[in-house]
Amino acid sequence: MKKHIELAQRVGRSAILIAVLVASVPSVCLGAEEHPLLAVMQSELSLSKEKLTGPEGIKPYFLQYAIANMKSLDLTCTLGSIVRNEENHRRLLDVDVRCGDYALDNTHQIRGGYYGGYGYDGGGFMSLPLNDDPLATRHAIWLRTDRVFKAAVKRLAAVEANMKVKVEEEDPSDDFSREDPSVHIGAWIEVQYDRGSLAERIKKYSRRFRQFPLIYDSSVALSANVSNKLMVSSEGGKLQFGQQHWRIGIRASTIAEDGMELWQYESFDAHTLEGLPDDDEVIQAVDRVIRDVLALREAPIVEPYTGPAILMSRASGVFFHEIFGHRIEGHRQKDVEEGQTFAKKLGEQILPPFLSIIDDPSRRQFKGTDLNGYYPFDDECISGQPTHVVEEGVLKTFLMSRSPARGITKSNGHGRRQPGMNAVARQGNLIIESTKTVSFDQLRALLVDECKKQGKEYGLLFKDISGGFTITERWLPQSFKVLPLVVYKVYADGRPDQLVRGVDIVGTPLTCFSKILYTANDDGVFNGYCGAESGSIPVSAVSPSILVEQIEVEKKRKAQDRPPILEAPIASEEK
Repeated sequence: MKKHIELAQRVGRSAILIAVLVASVPSVCLGAEEHPLLAVMQSELSLSKEKLTGPEGIKPYFLQYAIANMKSLDLTCTLGSIVRNEENHRRLLDVDVRCGDYALDNTHQIRGGYYGGYGYDGGGFMSLPLNDDPLATRHAIWLRTDRVFKAAVKRLAAVEANMKVKVEEEDPSDDFSREDPSVHIGAWIEVQYDRGSLAERIKKYSRRFRQFPLIYDSSVALSANVSNKLMVSSEGGKLQFGQQHWRIGIRASTIAEDGMELWQYESFDAHTLEGLPDDDEVIQAVDRVIRDVLALREAPIVEPYTGPAILMSRASGVFFHEIFGHRIEGHRQKDVEEGQTFAKKLGEQILPPFLSIIDDPSRRQFKGTDLNGYYPFDDECISGQPTHVVEEGVLKTFLMSRSPARGITKSNGHGRRQPGMNAVARQGNLIIESTKTVSFDQLRALLVDECKKQGKEYGLLFKDISGGFTITERWLPQSFKVLPLVVYKVYADGRPDQLVRGVDIVGTPLTCFSKILYTANDDGVFNGYCGAESGSIPVSAVSPSILVEQIEVEKKRKAQDRPPILEAPIASEEK
C-alpha cells in the first residue's frame, strides 16, 4: 500500500540482458570547496573495496556511502501560543553494498519466504558525530559497512538458493545498471534566520482561531529542513549538494453534530525562507480554512454515487499521483508481488490521446510556484532528469532507478529514499499536459451537459484533496482511494452548487483512465509528501482540472462521538 500525504495531514529471465561495460569519463562540476568528510568517506570506501572479503572470497562489486547532514526547525502554534519550538541537527549515514555482479546480486528479489521484499541491507541508518571528527566518523562507517556487508553475503546465498527452487522469472533484467559516475561539488548550505521573529509570525496567524469556538483543534506550523548530502561510490561518483525546504501549514478541525470529524488544511511550500508568502497571503489562507471547516460542519452528507465529476487542478494532481504515478515506478514492473498494471504495455495507448505525462525532478518551479519534488541528484548518484512517460496517451517508459526492468537498462534519475531505507524508483515532479483544453467555466458547463446526458440530477466537483492511497500488490484488489476535503454538488437544473461532506473517491486505475473527457487550462500545483517502500519523500504533481465521465464515491468512515458537552473556554473569553 502506497500512501500520499501532506505534512501535518493524516496526512513489482527468458534471455539474459548483458550490459557492456564502457570506459567513460565522469561528468564533472566543481563549484565549491569540498567538505572534509568527503575525503574521509573516500578513504574508507577505497579501503573497504580493496580489503573487504567474506567467506569463500566474496567481495563487494559495488559500494556507496551517503551522508545526509540535516538541520530542521519546527515552530507550531495553537490559539496564538507556541506548543512546539524545536531545532534539530542530525547526520545520518547510509551504506549500500552489492555482492555478486551487475546481472545478479544480493538485492535480487527472493520469491516467497522470510527474505522477500526489499529489506536486504541489514536495516536502517547510522548516526554520525556532528563535529566532523575523522576518527569517530571512520569508525562509524567501518562498523556500519561490516554489518551491511555481512547481511549482503548472507542474502546473496539465499538469492542463489531461491533461484534454484523457483520457476523461471518473467523479467530477466539485471539487478543493477551500469552508469557513468557523476561528480559534482556544490556549495555547503547554511541558513540564518531569526527564530523569535518567525515564532511571532505564526503566533499572529494562529491567534485568529480564537474567535471560533466551534473549531476544537487548530494549529499553524512553520517548518524548515536544510539538508546537505555527501555521496561517494566505488564507480567514481562523488557528490556534494544541498537543498532547503520551508513550509507553513494551517490546520483546523471540528466535529459535526452527527459525530463526523471534519478538517481543513492549507500549506505553502518554498525552497527558501524568502520564498514563503507575506502575512496578508497567509492570513487569507487562515480565513479560508476557518470558513471552509465551519461550512463543512453544516453541510449534508452525500450518499454513495457514480456519475460525472470534475477534479480541480490540485485535486487532479493527487488523483494522477495515486492512480497512475505509483504504477509506472520501475521496480514494480518486475516485482512478482506487484500487480504490474502497465508492465507489458510499453508502446500502447493507456490514456486519452490528448494527455501526456512527464516526471521532471530537475524543475524547481512551475509558473512561479516552488516544486517539492525538485532534486539535482537522486540517491544513487544519478542526476534528476525529465522523463517523458506518456506521449499523446502512449506509454513510452517507466520511472527508473538503477534497477533495470522490461528491457530498460538505464536509470533516469528516480532512485529515491528516506535515510535508512533502500532506494527504489519514485516520483518527483509529475506533470500532466493536455492538448484538449477549455476554460474552467466551459468545463463546468460540460459537466452539466454530461449530467443531463446520463440522466443524473447532479455531478460532483472536487475542489481539494488531502491525499489518499493506492494498492499495487497483486494479492489485493488493484484499487485506490482518494480523500477529498472540499466537494460540491453541481446540479443539472441550474440550482446553486451545494457543499457536501462525507465521501471518498474509490475505483480501479484502468477504468478511471478511460473515463477522462476534457481538461481545463488552469494547471495547479500540489506539493506534498509520499510514503512507500523507501520511506517518506517530497513530491509534487502539476495538473489541469479534468472532467471524468464517471467516478465512484463511497461513504467516509464516521466517528460516533458527540461534540464536546461543555462550551469551549475560548467561547466565553471572546464574548
